[in-house]
Amino acid sequence: MPENFSVIELRALHEIARVVSQSSELKDQLNETLDVLSSRLGMERGMISILDLQTGEAYLDVARGVDVETGKICYRPGEGITGKVAQTGRPLAIANLGNETHFLDRTGARKSLNRAELSFLCVPIFYQGRCVGVLSADKLAHQVEEIGEEVEILSAVAELLGKVVHFRAVDEENRRLRRMLAEARRPTTNIIGRSKVIQEVLRLIDQVADTNTTVLIAGETGTGKELAAKAIHENSRRRGGPLTQVNCAAMPDTLLESELFGHERGAFTGAITRRRGRFEEAQGGTIFLDEVGELSPIAQAKLLRVLQEREFQPLGSSRTVKVDVRVITASNKDLEYEVAQGNFRQDLFYRLNVFPIYLPPLRERGPDILLLADYFVLKYAREFSKDIKRITTSAIDLLMSYHWPGNVRELENCIERSVLLSQDNAIDSWHLPPTLQMKPQGMQNVSRGKLEALTSAFERDLITDALKDVRGNQSQAARLLGTTKRIIQYKVEKYGIDPRRFRAKQSV
Repeated sequence: MPENFSVIELRALHEIARVVSQSSELKDQLNETLDVLSSRLGMERGMISILDLQTGEAYLDVARGVDVETGKICYRPGEGITGKVAQTGRPLAIANLGNETHFLDRTGARKSLNRAELSFLCVPIFYQGRCVGVLSADKLAHQVEEIGEEVEILSAVAELLGKVVHFRAVDEENRRLRRMLAEARRPTTNIIGRSKVIQEVLRLIDQVADTNTTVLIAGETGTGKELAAKAIHENSRRRGGPLTQVNCAAMPDTLLESELFGHERGAFTGAITRRRGRFEEAQGGTIFLDEVGELSPIAQAKLLRVLQEREFQPLGSSRTVKVDVRVITASNKDLEYEVAQGNFRQDLFYRLNVFPIYLPPLRERGPDILLLADYFVLKYAREFSKDIKRITTSAIDLLMSYHWPGNVRELENCIERSVLLSQDNAIDSWHLPPTLQMKPQGMQNVSRGKLEALTSAFERDLITDALKDVRGNQSQAARLLGTTKRIIQYKVEKYGIDPRRFRAKQSV
């Protein structure tokens, strides 16, 4: 290491060495390094790109002073200054950025700046003799006395970062492979969710889809039982055949048997023509019986015969119809309880319950609430031609604290209403239905005048707003609030704040 570093530069290197020796997350270490380069050495708009282990492409991983979502900017080998440094492993320094034609400014961070006033430094990051990343930064040209010395100090920083960037590259490669594996195993479906309970549902759908096994989907009203049935059909070998849906609760007993199994002409008053039933229409495909718990005892008996014999007799006919149909059923009732009460045939229940899938209510899918809300905001913003891009923190708090008795269907209706009411580019708390702003039954009389509770709520709002301003970066939030990162991490865990939700709001 050169011996002509100034005291300020040596202090900066010492601080960076301390940062990279911490046990904090690797990405936080890189972000804090860029903060030190800015505060100690005057290097603004710092960026660290990591090399893809397979392609050699450099992906922007962390950035300071650049309003762009990291991971979305990529430089091919030899492309632009960053790509050249990654390809050659040699540093590049530009004293006057205004005269450099190869500078891409792909992030757009310098569009409104006078490039002639800027110098640009870009150095490779090595680990065990191999280039694993690129470190770059701007500096005001009038502050640069000797550009070679600036390259030396940045190269010294790059030496300290080698191991961290290498393991970041390994982490990203592992994450990419896991994502590819998950996508390869994930069935084609319109079910939205990343929570563990929904991932388990998708795993079960993947396991049972490509079989002929009868499936019983249980869950409260509005949880998406129809979507699960469609996913099973569309991922099965029967996807080329029809998917016939029957809502057993929407038909009177007198019509349900005819609807399912068909009838002959003259079988009953008004039967002026012969009609095929839903089972016959589903030949070679799948029949989905929703709310199967509403079937009458007579219909239950006929359904049991179809499941056992794969054949039935249309109403008023002596002929037997053989069918090749996969049966999927759903119920919001507890069928085991219905069996115990004598309302549902036990032998039919055992026939239907071969492969049960339980769809959890929305209140048990905490991480999915915002994901679904964002999806519905985009859906209805397009439908109503509105430029709504985000949900405010106060609205998020109401969405996350509500108990959602109507599940996903209620959430969708709630967001549709809010998009209609909003007059700007955001959904705010007052756009949400009054039911979301009321305490659940039984909690209205809970005391809310405790000083500790009020202080905690105020502290939580301060931390949430700070994280929102810095897009989820806990180190920057700590500086903004004049405290330490350790305290912010403790408070984030204490109040159950998820900083990742603010990163998703970054603009590209």
